[in-house]
Amino acid sequence: MAEISSLRIDPRSGFCSSNSTFYSKRVPFPLPSNHALDITTFISSYPHHGKTAFIDAATGRHLSFSQLWQSVGSVSTCLSELGIRKGNVVIIIAPNSIFLPIVCLSVMSLGAIITTSNPLNTSREFAVQMADSKPVLVFTTTQVVPKLAGSPLPIVLLDEQVATEKTGQVKIVTTISEMLKKETKDKIRVKDRVYQDDAATLLYSSGTTGASKGVISSHRNLMALTQSFSHLSNPEKGEQTHICAVPMFHIYGFGAFAIGKLTQGSKVVILSKFDMKEMLSAVEKYRVTCLPLVPSILLVMVKEADEIRKKYDLSSLQSIVCGGAPLSKDLINRFREKFPSIDIRQGYAMTESTGFGASMQTPEECLKYGSVGLLSPNLEAKIVDPTTGMALEVNQKGELWLRGPSIMK
Repeated sequence: MAEISSLRIDPRSGFCSSNSTFYSKRVPFPLPSNHALDITTFISSYPHHGKTAFIDAATGRHLSFSQLWQSVGSVSTCLSELGIRKGNVVIIIAPNSIFLPIVCLSVMSLGAIITTSNPLNTSREFAVQMADSKPVLVFTTTQVVPKLAGSPLPIVLLDEQVATEKTGQVKIVTTISEMLKKETKDKIRVKDRVYQDDAATLLYSSGTTGASKGVISSHRNLMALTQSFSHLSNPEKGEQTHICAVPMFHIYGFGAFAIGKLTQGSKVVILSKFDMKEMLSAVEKYRVTCLPLVPSILLVMVKEADEIRKKYDLSSLQSIVCGGAPLSKDLINRFREKFPSIDIRQGYAMTESTGFGASMQTPEECLKYGSVGLLSPNLEAKIVDPTTGMALEVNQKGELWLRGPSIMK
C-alpha cells in the first residue's frame, strides 16, 4: 500500500488525483506482525467479554466461548490422528450447524485448507468440485451420504451414523460427537508451523462470469476480515446477538458468522436452513439485534409486514444487513415505513475479497439510500474504464478494482 500520509487525498471522497486511487475513509487497523500465525490462534487470543458464542436455533443448545475452544482442541487432535496435515484440503458438505465453526477452526489450526459445498448439489457437482479441490477428508451429514456413494474418501458424520445399507458404499471413519469426546490433556498433536500467507480456505465463487471458480484465501486474508468486525463494532449498541440465516458454505455466512463475529464476543444464533417463520421466531426468542438478509427476503417482509408484526415481537431488532444483490431505494422506503425502528445496512463484498468491500455502520450512513457504504478499512480502489483500461475520477462509471490485505491469494 502507498504511504497515505504523503498523499493529497480529498477528505470528502477519499480520492487522490495524483494516482487516481480511492482510499478508505475508515480508520485503518494494524495486522499482526508475527508472520508465523494461523487464523484460529489469532481469533482465540482476541480480547472480548463475550460468554456465549453460538446457539442452535432449533434445539436451544448453547456453546460458550470456553466450550468452543475446548471443542476445537478435541477435533484438531482427532484430525491430526487421522493424518490431516498442513496443505491438505478438507471438504464440508452440510447445512448450517453449531459444529461447522468448530470444524473450520480445527482444520485451519493445523494449516489444512477448508473448502465447502452446497449440500443441495448433485453427485456430479460434488465430483467436479472434488476433482478440482482434491480433498482428503469429508465432513457431511447422513442426508448427503447417498450422493457420495462410491467415493474413496473417508467421511466424518456431523450427525449420528445412518443404517448400514446407506453407508455401505462409503468409508465412514467417525462422527463429530465422538471427536468432541476426545481428551486433549497430555496429547501431542502433530502440527506444522503455519504462516499468515499460507492458504486457509478454498471457497467457490458464484460463477457469475462462467463456471464456479475456487478462490484461495490466506490466513492473513481472514485476519483482515475478522479484525474488521471488532474494529467496526459500536460499543454504544451494547451486547449484540446475530442470527445466521445465510449459508455458511458461502463467504457471507462463513466469513461473518462461522468465524467473523468471534472477535467481537457476539452471540450467533444458527439456523440450519432458511425458513421465514423459524427465523422470525428465533429473533423473538433469542432477542436478536442484527439480522442478515438478501433483498428478496426483505421484499417478503415488506409484503407480509402487518401479519409479521401481529405474530412476532421484533422489538429487539436494531438493524438488518442486506447484501448479495442490489437493493432499490423504493424497497428501502417501503421497509422503513413498515419497520421504522430498524436500520438497513447495505454492504458489498466478494469471495475474491474475502468478504471485504464496502459497508454501512452508523445510522447516518444507513440513510444514504442506494449506496453500499464506505470502502472497508485498509482497502484501496480504482474505477477503471473497461474498454481503455484507464483509471477514472470521481462520479464516473467503470469497473471496480480493489487492493488490500483481504484480496485472495
